[in-house]
Formats: sequence, C-alpha cells, structure tokens
Amino acid sequence: MKSVASVLILLLFAGVTSQGQSIDSLKLTGKEIPGGYTLSEENYCISVQPRTLYNNPELFEALLGKVKRKDIQNFKSRDDRGCIMYFEFDDEFKGEGFLGAYLWGEDKPSKMHPETYAAKKNILVIWSFNSGSEIKKVSEDKVKTLLK
Repeated sequence: MKSVASVLILLLFAGVTSQGQSIDSLKLTGKEIPGGYTLSEENYCISVQPRTLYNNPELFEALLGKVKRKDIQNFKSRDDRGCIMYFEFDDEFKGEGFLGAYLWGEDKPSKMHPETYAAKKNILVIWSFNSGSEIKKVSEDKVKTLLK
C-alpha cells in the first residue's frame, strides 16, 4: 500500500511540473527584495494598458489565451515604484505579436510606456517600472533564469 501511495504522489508531482513553471516560484520573496523596497497593496502600475489587462484579462482572451491564475506584487521605495504582474494561462501564451503593440503603442518600450515582459509556455510576466529600477532587474534575472 505504501508503494501505491508513493507512485500516486510521483504521478501527481509529474503532472504538476509538466504543466510548466508556477507563478508562485517566480514571485520575489522577502529575502530577494532589495533594501529600501517594500511591498504595497496599492497598484503602482505605470500605464493604463497593463493595468487593464490585469484587471480584465477576459477582454483579451481571444488574443492572449484564457488566464487560469494571476497575481501581482506592488513595490515602492524612496525613488522607485511599480509592479510585477504574473499570469498563468490554461494553455500556452499565444499573444506575443499583440502584447508589445498593446503595451507600448509601438515596437518597443518608451518613457511613457516603460513596461517589459517575458513569456514562456503558459506563463507571462509583465514589469511596470521606469528604466533603471533595481527591483525590476532583480525580478527579471530571477524570472529569465527560471523560465529557461
């Protein structure tokens, strides 16, 4: 009986990991947050476009896919503030061509629309910080390492 339980646990674990990365593992933990930054409940999204996507992902379902789960981390410091939005889709993220144009209104980030993003399999992460943000760099490095 013990071996049957072990096999079931292994199968369950294999099923979870085969679906891709978990957004929980991508989030910054307390020890990863640079000094001077604090988490906040207030949404510090810089532009309205990513905020609209986060608040109403169903509006974009036909273009991006169906969001299974989402989460956000809002950070502030004396000189910086912004947010990291995490999306997990039911299937593979399919909005690569649309998302950049939607976020920026052109082909790359700008001072008015500084958001950047990374997508891999069923995961999308959007950073809404001004350029030079220390916490954005820490998060990008973590996410890009884990989403390889």
